[in-house]
Amino acid sequence: MSYAYLFKYIIIGDTGVGKSCLLLQFTDKRFQPVHDLTIGVEFGARMITIDNKAIKLQIWDTAGQESFRSITRAYYRGAAGALLVYDISRRETFNHLASWLEDARQHANSNMTIMLIGNKCDLQHRRAVSTEEGETFARENGLFFMETSAKTAQNVEEAFTQTAKQIYKKIEDGVFDVSNESFGIKVGYGPGSVGGPGGRGDASASRSSCCG
Repeated sequence: MSYAYLFKYIIIGDTGVGKSCLLLQFTDKRFQPVHDLTIGVEFGARMITIDNKAIKLQIWDTAGQESFRSITRAYYRGAAGALLVYDISRRETFNHLASWLEDARQHANSNMTIMLIGNKCDLQHRRAVSTEEGETFARENGLFFMETSAKTAQNVEEAFTQTAKQIYKKIEDGVFDVSNESFGIKVGYGPGSVGGPGGRGDASASRSSCCG
């Protein structure tokens, strides 16, 4: 299936905050309550539409354990967007955001769009981080912010699509040189794409589940 642009994403944050569940909910519309710890990196993809253009999101879900941080750092390069995730019911995952953000700013391109995600908002009775705290951290660090629930699917679609809309806006504003794929953006080919007709269509599936 052809697309106008391909955007590469990375999902980062502590282990157990629901990164893999967010990806699975977005790509497969399902919640898996028991999920093995991500070893290294998992991958998912899905097509969305922005401004009547087909956009393919290629999403890398990274391991949260400290022992995999060096692997994760390699995936910052070439990412146009990042979802920085914490668990609203676990204060320590919020406290570690500054470390994750420092990593992202050090290893990613300076124009990468970062969406701060307070996940597991279905656990209101166990909330340890207020919405206002998340908003404040995002505002002070120039991030976008949203609370989500991978379990109920609340705001999951919006988290991924709003990030894509910000990337698309940067393309429209001339922030990115789209001929340089190191920014995590690839111009598509095929009918209706930016590359124009007659190009090579993208034959990959529009949706794929996480790797096991």
